[in-house]
This record gives sequence, C-alpha cells and structure tokens, in this order.
Amino acid sequence: MAYKIFIDGKEGTTGLKIFERFENRKDIEILLIDEDKRKDSAERAKFINESDFTFLCLPDAASIEAVSLCTNPKTKIIDASTAHRINPDWAYGFPELSPAHREKIINSSRVATPGCYASGFASICFPLVKHGIISADYPIVCHAVSGYSGAGKKAIAQYEDSNRNPELKSPRLYALTQEHKHLPEMQKVSGLNYKPIFNPYVCDYFQGMTVTISLYSRLLEKKMSAKEICETFKEHYKGCHFVKTADFLGEGILQDNFIAANTLSGTNNMQIFVCGNDERITITSRFDNLGKGASGAAVQCMNIMMGIDEATGL
Repeated sequence: MAYKIFIDGKEGTTGLKIFERFENRKDIEILLIDEDKRKDSAERAKFINESDFTFLCLPDAASIEAVSLCTNPKTKIIDASTAHRINPDWAYGFPELSPAHREKIINSSRVATPGCYASGFASICFPLVKHGIISADYPIVCHAVSGYSGAGKKAIAQYEDSNRNPELKSPRLYALTQEHKHLPEMQKVSGLNYKPIFNPYVCDYFQGMTVTISLYSRLLEKKMSAKEICETFKEHYKGCHFVKTADFLGEGILQDNFIAANTLSGTNNMQIFVCGNDERITITSRFDNLGKGASGAAVQCMNIMMGIDEATGL
C-alpha cells in the first residue's frame, strides 16, 4: 500500500525539495492539486483530508489555516513553518535531541520541523543544558552562516541575477534588531531562560550552513576541558544515524583547520565540532539548510511516523 502524500506549498524551496525526495519512492503516492486551485481553501481541504501525510511548506498564517481545514483524524501533518514549533501539543521534529523527542514524533499526528538555524543551535545548546555543562542563564552568543537558498525566492533571484548588487558577493549580516523569527524556538527547545544574541550571515553560495556558539570555561557549571565536552557530545549523539560528533578539533575530518559551510550540501547529515582550548571553547554544527535544516528533516520525521527506516529516501 502506498501512502498518500499532499504537499501544501509545493512551489516553494522546501516543498520542491520534499517533492524531489519522493519522486522515486514506490511507497508514496503524491496528490497533486491543480495549479489554479492551490490557494483555494476548499480544494486544499479536500487534498489534506484525503492524504495520509500532509506537509505544510507555507507562511505561518497559511499553515494555521491548513491545520484548521483538517477534519480527518487519520491525516498526519508535518509543518515546516514557524507556526507550531513551540506549541506543546506538537512534537518537535528533531528526533536526535533525546529519546523523548523521538518518542513524541512516533506517537504524534502533528509534527513541527525545526527552523534551519534552530536545528544547529539546538543540536549544541540542548546537550549543554541537559548535561549541566552550562546553566539555563548562560549568556549565549551565536554566529551562523547560510547559503542564500534559505532566504526565499526573492533573495534567490537577487543572488542569481547577473546584474546583482556587488555587495551580494560578500557575507551579509542581518536580523540586526536581534528579533530573528527562530529565536523563540532556539530558546525554548534548548531550555534557556533568555534568548541568545544571534548573528546570522547570508553568503554567496547556494546551500549549506554552520552554526557556532562560544563558551568561556570559567563560566561553565561544570569544570570541564574542551576534550571532555567533545566526549560528552559524542556520547549524547551515540548511535544516531544522521548526527555525528567529530573528534576534538575535527581530527580526521577537517582539512587545514577550516570548517566549510557547504560540505554536507545535498545530505541529511549533521556534524558537530568542538574546538578551541581549555579557556575558550567553540562548538559548531554543520549541515545542509535544505536537508537536515528543512526538507530532509521533514521526510525523516515522516519515515519515523511510518515506522520504517528513518533514512529511507535520504
């Protein structure tokens, strides 16, 4: 039996990537809405309620509306928008964070997949708080870089325009008001009492991302060396298929002591690097903002909800 899948918002970057991952799967039947009816609420409702799984790749308001259109108790919804990520009634779609996160995904009919930056941030800060390495009050500062694919259709067109502004050749810092839309989930999911300072950069390459936080050892809750923190992360993500912690300083993986942001493009993998020294420590999460940070995570969650190998199609 093939599962019926509806992608509400298939025309966007995330929706298209999800569609591509399903094209060659024999266990999936994709329900396609007529182009001229894709914003028709009644038609969307028909497809949502006919599906086994509906993926929402929409602005927040449209995602909230789509959920209200679902009256079939058997339809499971995976939302890639910001709308439901801190809603306690929804599972948070990052199964590697803890056994409890995975279990909630398995048993839920409503899953909100993380934001791309939030995926990297939570992959670092959740273990730090959970294992008592930092307090929930730690003054976190986070720096991140992303390919321009994460910035939406308009920005992609700007970057790929032959007559573009020369400034687009340079990394560009944004979210200057410190009110980035991912901050609420970054704080809540990680167990922090306060929002971090967050400095994201969009850069002149298509996809891939690094998220980095820095620690002063003198401010830690536990006296730990950088290597001991690295071992804690290895243990936390032990056995995970997609999330791996590298040896200290990325030994055996990093070339010339650089962490490139596009290395994992096209995959659902995530690598964590603990670097620095015993006074100042950096932890970096590297992944694909369109993979583990978007469409890949959504498909992984669906596989888990189906009870099949989570790596199917990834």
